[in-house]
Amino acid sequence: MTVTTVEWNAMEPVLKAIRAAVFIREQGVPVELEWDGLDPACTHVAAWNEAGEVIGTARMQPNGTIGRMAVLKGWRGRGVGSALLGSLLDLAAQRGLARVSLSAQTHAIGFYERAGFRPIGDLFLDAGIPHRKMERELEHTRNSRT
Repeated sequence: MTVTTVEWNAMEPVLKAIRAAVFIREQGVPVELEWDGLDPACTHVAAWNEAGEVIGTARMQPNGTIGRMAVLKGWRGRGVGSALLGSLLDLAAQRGLARVSLSAQTHAIGFYERAGFRPIGDLFLDAGIPHRKMERELEHTRNSRT
């Protein structure tokens, strides 16, 4: 499995198919909430299996907000999500961002905590699914303060 940065315009149909499978069909997110119009301005990453098929995707807004992390059901629990997240964290650090944030579905809070995120604020509903905002300070900013 490999993760690469991809262009939304070139990969839109493939990335949309993965997100539709995970968010719209599996989780029941309304179509109008999933397609929020932010994708063209975001950095997108895709995970590819050995056969060259895209099996997961995630995005990051210019301000460091990570979201739309989706891994096809048959590939969950194999490190795909960790690889996608790691790629976005590396990109954020390269861009000099001090911190990144995301809204985690409650079942995924432990996953993000293991990646160094900390919960902030109260639980809230997004598309009827409980979420909690989380953030992580990036390493390069901690090291540069000494």
